[in-house]
Amino acid sequence: MGSFEEKLMVIGIVLLLAGILIAFYPPLLSIIVTSILIALRLLLVVSAWYHRELQRRADNPVMELICVTD
Repeated sequence: MGSFEEKLMVIGIVLLLAGILIAFYPPLLSIIVTSILIALRLLLVVSAWYHRELQRRADNPVMELICVTD
């Protein structure tokens, strides 16, 4: 899996197989969409938590003294 064209071909094959599976088993589409939405929501929650923690550390004057990078 080195070149860009090989990666595109693998992605195309995966999408083709997913389309065939969805054609034979339509409820699979709702499972795929649901799992993508859940994953995006988890990513959003983790990102918000991470940025809130960074903001808390930045507001702490003791942490500002410790983390000075001059």
